[in-house]
Amino acid sequence: MTRAQSMLRHAGALLAASLVAACASKGPAPVARALAPTTSVAQADERLAAVAAERAAIAARYAEREVLCYEKFFVNNCLDEANERRRLALAAQREIEVEAEYFKRKNKVEERDKAMAEAEAKFQAEEAATAAQPPAAPKTVSPAPPPRGSSVPGRVARRDARAAQEAAAAPADAATRAANAAAFEERKRKSEERQREVARRKAERAAKRAAEQAEKDKAAAGQPPVPAK
Repeated sequence: MTRAQSMLRHAGALLAASLVAACASKGPAPVARALAPTTSVAQADERLAAVAAERAAIAARYAEREVLCYEKFFVNNCLDEANERRRLALAAQREIEVEAEYFKRKNKVEERDKAMAEAEAKFQAEEAATAAQPPAAPKTVSPAPPPRGSSVPGRVARRDARAAQEAAAAPADAATRAANAAAFEERKRKSEERQREVARRKAERAAKRAAEQAEKDKAAAGQPPVPAK
């Protein structure tokens, strides 16, 4: 065995001895029993947050002790002591947690009761104010308007009157239409006669001009003129 190995073994033995002595000399962690009461919701929330953080720290410390216990000769005794220390530490944190949660529940109930009492007091005050007011004067009910008569008979009468007027005016309208038609036919006949007269006169003038032109042509040719008929 080399000198370095001998020194390492000696140092390990000293470390193990010191750990055993530490486990043997230190008892369970004391639990704080004198807990000041919570006085506000904010303080309760702070204590609950601290409990959560301390529980995480307790778990970390237990894990470290557990690793050290497995390096000792009396493993079971060391583990039992580590478990007991963890149990007592968690119990202390549980007391803090229970007290803080109780304060929060109590405060919530008190706030609810206070709100209900204020609402009841407000309702009672409104009822008292309403009762102290003089009674209101009765409202005047205006008479209902008379029912409107049905408009159906009036519409029927107006329709019948219009039908009678149209029937009475039908002969006059027929005579007017007949007179208008006769006048139209007369105007049409006269217009056709005028057109025929104009055409006849145009034909006569054309025939007269043609005869005159023929006479002129004969005279120019040296033939005696034909006496007019």
